[in-house]
Amino acid sequence: MAAPGLRHGLGRLPEMAAALRRWNRVYSTSQAFSEMLRLPQKQLTRILYPLRELEAHLVADMSPLLQWRLFDPSLEDIKKAESVFTATPRNRIEYLSSAVRLDHAPGQQQPEVCFIGRSNVGKSSLIKALFSLAPDVEVRVSKKPGHTKKMNFFKVGKYFTLVDMPGYGYRTPEDFVDMVEPYLKERKNLKRTFLLVDSVVGITKTDNIAIEMCEEFALPYVMILTKTDKSSKGYLLKQALQIQKFVNTKTQGCFPQLFPVSVVTYSGIHLLKCFIADITGSLK
Repeated sequence: MAAPGLRHGLGRLPEMAAALRRWNRVYSTSQAFSEMLRLPQKQLTRILYPLRELEAHLVADMSPLLQWRLFDPSLEDIKKAESVFTATPRNRIEYLSSAVRLDHAPGQQQPEVCFIGRSNVGKSSLIKALFSLAPDVEVRVSKKPGHTKKMNFFKVGKYFTLVDMPGYGYRTPEDFVDMVEPYLKERKNLKRTFLLVDSVVGITKTDNIAIEMCEEFALPYVMILTKTDKSSKGYLLKQALQIQKFVNTKTQGCFPQLFPVSVVTYSGIHLLKCFIADITGSLK
């Protein structure tokens, strides 16, 4: 659950953007983020807060998206999170190791988050987008689904470790269950599991297996809707509402807010960074 201090409205969005522009002239920041803050308000909102764009097409009393929007950080918080994901000499972001069994995983005490999803859902592409400000970190993205065969661990400075899990479904590793189930069930420092769902396809039978696993182990998890640039706004809205209804009525451990993202337009990426930084305590 997000800290209460991060749940800010967007009424002061232009004011906060102006303040951050002045801040950028004094403190160093990523050039991409500085450029983004100069975008028109509507475009800036679309990139940072993609749920807002979907909600604009809904009547308030008909919208579960409006009802369950719990994480609504300010631009200041998003900027702080951006620094967490920026590699510097003092904030090393690096690949640690790979493992096929839990007892082969690095013995880290840091908070940990893991990303899991079916093959071809865009998991490696999303992680690559999250690490866009750490150019020395190599996240291999393959055109063929099922490329990730091991648990890959990435250390994000002193803050947390991010784990890229093998995909399920097409070309699932033979030892997938033996690899993933003990990790999800026994990893003590796992703070949140991020379950990726293709926004074009929706929740599949294989996704349901992953959901059941998270529910059985009483894991706190989050649903990320990927490839939101691949369909029309109307279709995306329909899918989001269906998945939101599923989350509201069929799950216990899922965070009641969806995170739609696009690695092409970068929509939702900054918000996701901020959420990860928040739940791992990196914004303190």
